[in-house]
Amino acid sequence: MKNILKKSSLALTIVAMLVSCDNFDEINTDPTAANADQVQVEYFINNSIIGAQMNPDVAERSFVLYWKTAGHQMLSTGISGGTFDDGWATAYYNSSAGWLNSINTAIQVADEKEAKGIIKPYSANLKQVARIWRAYLMSELADNFGPIAIEAFQAKNPEFNNLKDVYYFLLAELKDASEKLNVSVVNPDILKKEDPAFEYNYVKWRKYANSMRLRLAMRLSEVDPAKAKAEFEAAATGDLLKDVSDTFQVQEKSGWDDLTGVMSREWNAQIMSVTLNNLYIGLGGVKSTDQLASSFHASVKPADYIGLKFADHFTMKTNEPAAGYWLDGLPNTIDPRAYKAFIIPGDFDNPNFSKYPSWDNSATTTSANLLNTSGAVVKTINATNTWNAFAVGNWGTMASTNQVRSFNGTMPRLSQEFRASKSKRIFFAPWETYFLLAEASVKGWTVPMSGKAAYEEGIKANFAYWGVSSHLSAYLASEDYNRVGTSVSWTHTTEPAASHTMNYIDGYTNAAGVATILYPNNTIYKNGVVKNDLLTKIITQKFIAQTPWLPLEGWNDHRRLGLPFFENPAIEQPLVNLPALTNSNFMSNQVGFFPQRLKYVSGLKNSNPKGYEQAVEFLGGADNVFTPLWWAKH
Repeated sequence: MKNILKKSSLALTIVAMLVSCDNFDEINTDPTAANADQVQVEYFINNSIIGAQMNPDVAERSFVLYWKTAGHQMLSTGISGGTFDDGWATAYYNSSAGWLNSINTAIQVADEKEAKGIIKPYSANLKQVARIWRAYLMSELADNFGPIAIEAFQAKNPEFNNLKDVYYFLLAELKDASEKLNVSVVNPDILKKEDPAFEYNYVKWRKYANSMRLRLAMRLSEVDPAKAKAEFEAAATGDLLKDVSDTFQVQEKSGWDDLTGVMSREWNAQIMSVTLNNLYIGLGGVKSTDQLASSFHASVKPADYIGLKFADHFTMKTNEPAAGYWLDGLPNTIDPRAYKAFIIPGDFDNPNFSKYPSWDNSATTTSANLLNTSGAVVKTINATNTWNAFAVGNWGTMASTNQVRSFNGTMPRLSQEFRASKSKRIFFAPWETYFLLAEASVKGWTVPMSGKAAYEEGIKANFAYWGVSSHLSAYLASEDYNRVGTSVSWTHTTEPAASHTMNYIDGYTNAAGVATILYPNNTIYKNGVVKNDLLTKIITQKFIAQTPWLPLEGWNDHRRLGLPFFENPAIEQPLVNLPALTNSNFMSNQVGFFPQRLKYVSGLKNSNPKGYEQAVEFLGGADNVFTPLWWAKH
C-alpha cells in the first residue's frame, strides 16, 4: 500500500504537468523528472479511485453531512431543513475535480501512448477501465449538483451540458468501454496492486460497467422511460455484478488520508434516523428475543405497545407515525439487520458499540432528564436497552427541555464496525443489481429473472453481508407490516388499514391508554394511497440494504420515486430555510419538503460565469437545494 500511495503522489505531480500541456512533447525533459514515456496509465487510475474514497475532511462534509442527511440514514437536520454550506460543497466539488482530472489524464496518456506505439498487452484495457470509472465519477457529480460539463476538468472552461445529454453520454461510454474490454488479457502481477477495487480483473470491471448501466438507465425511468427501458434491457443481457466476490469495494485504513474511513470522524454521532427505524420495526416479523442474548429479553415489549407518551417533550408536529412516544424497551419484532447496523443504548460490552466521541461521556450516558420550562426535572429516563429515533427539524422549546436528545448514548448509533477505518467501503454491491432487476421486472421490462426471484436474491445477498441468513426464510414469508405499512412477502400486497391501535402509558401520570396510530400517507408516491405494492417493497429493501455505504443512492431513489417514505422535519417553530413546510401541511408530503440537490459552489460562478449561467439555465429553476433535477419527481 505504501508503494501505491507513493505512486499516487507521483501521479498527482504528473497530473499538474500534463493538464498544462497540449501534448507530451511540451513536458520538461529534466532527466530527474518522469517523462511522457515513463508515465503509466494505471497510476492515474489508482490515484482517482483512492481519491474518490475521500479523505475525512471531504467525507464528513459530503458523505455524512450531505448524503447521509439528505438520504435519511442518520439524525441530522442540516440540508434536510434546507440549510446549505458552500464550504462543504466546495470541499467535495474541488476534490471531485481532482479525481476527474486524474482519470481524464489516464485516458489522455493512454491515447498518447497508443499514438506513439508505446503499448503493452493490457494498455487498451486500462483505457476502458478509466472510461468506466470516469462514468461513475461524472454520475456522482451530476447527481449532486445537476447539469455538468461533459468535457470538464481538462484544463479549460468547458461548455455545460444538460442532464439528459450527460446521462446519454455516460450510458454510451459504459456500453462502448465494456464491449472493448478484452477479458482474456493476462496481467503481470505487479499491475494488480494498482487497482484497489478489482486488481484489474477485467471480467469484474465488465460486470461493474453493466450493472452501472442498470443503475443509470433506471435513473431515467420516470422522465425518459423509453430510453431507460432500451438501455436497461441491453445491459441486462450482459454479465452483471451479482456475486459477493464482484462487489466494488475499497479497503479503508486508519489515519487521515484518502483511504481513511468515510464515517470515521468522532464528532459525527451517526444516530439512527427515524426513517430507518420506521422501516425496521415490525418488518419481517422476526422477534427480538430470537435475535438477542437472554439478558435483553426482559426489555422486549409486547407487539401492541408503542411506549410512553410525552406530549410536552417529544414533538408531534411531524407525520412521523410514532411522534410523541418513547419506547421504554426494545421492539417486539424488528428487521434483523437493525441490531447489526445500530447498537442498542447501554450495550457497552458489544465490541461494535461506538464510544465516539472519546473525549467526553456522551456516548455512554444513558440517563437523561425531561425538564419543565423553569428547568425543574419532570421525569428521568434511563435509555439502557431501549430503541428510539426521532424526527429532525425545529423542536422549539423542547430542544432545551428534552435532554434525552442531548446525549448520543440514549439512541441507537452506527456500529463501530463502520467507524474504525477497518472496513471496505462499498461503491456497488450485488444486492443493488438484484433490486434493479426486480424493479425492471415490475415495470414490465425484459430481464433475465423474475421480479420475485430478483427481489428475494437481493435480500438474501444483503442478509449474508450482515450475517443474519438464519432468519431469511421466515423473513421472506412475513406478512407483518412495519410502521409505514409495508410487508416483506412478495405475494402479500394487501394494503394496511388506515390506522391501527396500540397500547401506551402516559409518561407523566403512568395512566394506561389506547392510541390510534396512523400509517403515514406518502403523498408523493401514488397520492399516498399505496403503501405495500411491489415497488414499495423493492425500494424499502434496497434502502435498508444500501445502509450505511450508499446514502447517495438512497437519496437518488427518493428523489426519483418518492420512496421509501421520508417523514417531514418537525416544525414546533418554522424552519427558516424550509418555508414551504407549515403548521397546516406537515401531515402530508410534498417534493418541496425535501432537498433535491446541492447548490453550485461559489467558485464556479466566480471562475466560469458563462458556464454557471449555462448550468442554471439547463437546471430549469433557481440554483437552490429544492430545485428538482431533470430525472427526479417534480
